[in-house]
Amino acid sequence: MARSGRVDGLDGLRTFAVALVIVYHVSPDLVPGGSVAVDLFFTISGFVITRLLLAEYARTGDVALFSFYRRRWYRLVPALLAVCAVCAVLSVTTPLWGFDGGWRSAVLSALFLTNLVRAGEPGPYSDLTAPLAHTWSLGVEEQFYLLWPLVMLALLRWARARTVVLCTAALCVLPVLWRCVLWGPDAAHRIYNGTDTRADQLLAGALVAVVLARLRADDPRLAVLRTWAGRLAWPAFGLVLLAAWRMPVTADIGVWTAAWYTVGFLGMAVLSASLVTELELRPDGWMSRLLSVTPVAWVGRNLSYGIYLWHYPVVRLLASLGLEEGRLPTTIVLTVFMALLSYYLIEAPLLRRARGRGRERTRTAPGT
Repeated sequence: MARSGRVDGLDGLRTFAVALVIVYHVSPDLVPGGSVAVDLFFTISGFVITRLLLAEYARTGDVALFSFYRRRWYRLVPALLAVCAVCAVLSVTTPLWGFDGGWRSAVLSALFLTNLVRAGEPGPYSDLTAPLAHTWSLGVEEQFYLLWPLVMLALLRWARARTVVLCTAALCVLPVLWRCVLWGPDAAHRIYNGTDTRADQLLAGALVAVVLARLRADDPRLAVLRTWAGRLAWPAFGLVLLAAWRMPVTADIGVWTAAWYTVGFLGMAVLSASLVTELELRPDGWMSRLLSVTPVAWVGRNLSYGIYLWHYPVVRLLASLGLEEGRLPTTIVLTVFMALLSYYLIEAPLLRRARGRGRERTRTAPGT
């Protein structure tokens, strides 16, 4: 059942996640656990990337790793470099306190190292990564993208389908055990920002993709999975909302924090994987219909990355200017405007260029 087409419901889920992130960074009192939106992003990314790898392998018997990394570069890096450049310029040409040292932050972000720097800070976060501190999650994803295709290709080449599933499931458990080993009051930043300690959230999405690829359309187990996905999706979504509303993820609340930073991340990965499975298997379900509404899905498909990139610099810009009244709507409007510029001036043209090069290579390849 390996395929690579877009799922409108997943794009809509991206819109929900990025909206939650914006509210969290502007008005954290409203959603003290709003950072769980990043958990959703991780699981969606793990699912989509693995599904693309599996579909290519099913189609060609191999994975063109250079082409994969090139597409990822075109998708992620140019838009990120534009944000980094703006922040660096503001840091050296303006007195805005929100961009102090922004050129250092820009360098770290452009190299996808923000998460590693933050992971190494045991106390309160320094200003070294501001105003691009939010790019820690991009560092986690990019480091995962570098390693996971190699692991996936090795498994596909040398293991049976069932073994691939079991190995992916086993890999999901390892970060949990590692977090339990690392946990201590001074390890929160290390665990929160580390690729090795957050990998289970990406791997949970990968596991969904691997399981679905193994099941044929007429496999009765697929029908069972579809039924249970329908039963669990709304409770899972409710628990995500509850965590966003009531769980201050980045605060120190004793035993709850310890539980969250050890097994809690896996719990969020399971909830996120349940949502991904529902949206993939039940496109006619109510959740899919709601998240597939055209404007919602379009924003998730085309603007969610740009919105995520630009929202935090916008938050710091408005804070530096002293804007208090109407900060949330102003942040949304300005962020969406910058995301639209990013999409139409940078992302869409480069992606068309990348696709054009891919088709040209296909036409000129030996035997075609």
